[in-house]
Amino acid sequence: MKIFWLRPAFNDRRPSFLIQKWCKSVMKKKTMVKSTLTARVLLVFSFLLLLLFSVLVYSGSLDLGRCSRVAFAAVNEHKIILEFPLDCNTWNATNSCPVMNPISQRVVTNMNPQTCPEYFRWIHEDLRHWRQTGITREMVEKGRKHSALQARDQRRESLRGELARLYPGRLPDLEIMFDSDDRPVVPQKNFRSPGSKPPPLFRYCSDWQNLDIVFPDWSFWGWAETNIKPWRKVLEEIKEGNKRTKWEDRVPYAYWKGNPHVAPWRGDLMRCNLTQQNDWNTRLYVQDWIAESQQGYKQSNLGDQCTHRYKIYIEGWGWSVSEKYILACDSPTLLMTLRWYDFFVRGMVPQHHYWPVRENDKCKSLRFAVEWGNNHTHKAKAIGEAGSRFIHEDLKMENVYDYMFHLLNEYAKLLKYKPTLPPNAKELCSESLACSADGNWRKFMEESLEKSPRDLSPCTMPPPYQAQQLKAFIDEKVKATREVEAWENEYWNKPNSNK
Repeated sequence: MKIFWLRPAFNDRRPSFLIQKWCKSVMKKKTMVKSTLTARVLLVFSFLLLLLFSVLVYSGSLDLGRCSRVAFAAVNEHKIILEFPLDCNTWNATNSCPVMNPISQRVVTNMNPQTCPEYFRWIHEDLRHWRQTGITREMVEKGRKHSALQARDQRRESLRGELARLYPGRLPDLEIMFDSDDRPVVPQKNFRSPGSKPPPLFRYCSDWQNLDIVFPDWSFWGWAETNIKPWRKVLEEIKEGNKRTKWEDRVPYAYWKGNPHVAPWRGDLMRCNLTQQNDWNTRLYVQDWIAESQQGYKQSNLGDQCTHRYKIYIEGWGWSVSEKYILACDSPTLLMTLRWYDFFVRGMVPQHHYWPVRENDKCKSLRFAVEWGNNHTHKAKAIGEAGSRFIHEDLKMENVYDYMFHLLNEYAKLLKYKPTLPPNAKELCSESLACSADGNWRKFMEESLEKSPRDLSPCTMPPPYQAQQLKAFIDEKVKATREVEAWENEYWNKPNSNK
């Protein structure tokens, strides 16, 4: 019979099929076990790695901020920066502003994490008088009778153009009246009744009896008539000048150099100079600008004037642009009682940023200030450094522009009407002013020109002062000044044959 072979044949196939199935089952289980084991190992490894990472961060061994800064720097290293230098060829050929300029560009800006310096809070105070009523065209026009321009204001006219080049598309439409005379002219006493409408008049300084709105002065962009360079350059030179002579090695007297003929109190200051009869611890010098201009301004370099331990600031016919240059030295500034304020000095505190000096008893007050400083050198040096740091950091050019930006934007929010171009309006741009200029005017305009839009937004405005905050801040300044006056009285009332 041939059947027997069927069984073997059947028997050969069946066991083979079962074995394969069993083998696959075993292999599958092994694979599952292996996968599970691998997953567990990876999980344990990840946990240990995370634990190690956490320990490094917590201990400070790993600086995440530094890593992100390095990465950000690496990205920015290849950033393309568009520059727009003066285009005088277009201006001279067409007598019109170039079409391609920073103002026409759309720039994506990154958020600026910095909060503006504290003195920016005074913007809210300066505009407070119009918060309830807003600003109408009638109010603006009322300021026209005071609006006045001088030759140096050709430069001021381009300041807003520089701001527009820096922050294209971010400045509002607005109308302002500007008075370049030295003293404020909008008396607060005339506008005390509810609903009164003071004219919003801009100028370079104001005082506590007037409502004029303070604005950065022209000298930040250079003062051609006196060969004073733009602010960025001056700060660099003063910084280098500070390094040349350590404070302890400087001449241990109070230094001032200026024009004594512009105001009576400056003439009175000259009485405090060294004579055969008296030494008031001062060294005072007359600045003759005509002679300086004839000699190439060799004795007027601001970077060379940080040679004395103390510097004196006294106002002229109004506030003086010399204030920031004097404060920038590492020497304590002996600040004569102020009649007026500019946009930044209200943020400074006596005994911290400067030493207050009595205006009505200058010589004795200066003598005591120098005596006190030479007997308390660590404290005196700290005052000089704090004042200088305020100028070099809080008053750096970026913050000057940001102050202008925030002031103009806050002002524009108060306008109750939409500004329109007047008939026969003439477009102003950097080219319209610089291309026809020569000498230092042209040089300083080119040096201070903002060639590229900024890729950071302006600093963040601090909030307005609450009434109690403002009172406490002013009380602190008054208390510090009164304390110095008390020390001074004690010094002069105590019998001392050496005085």
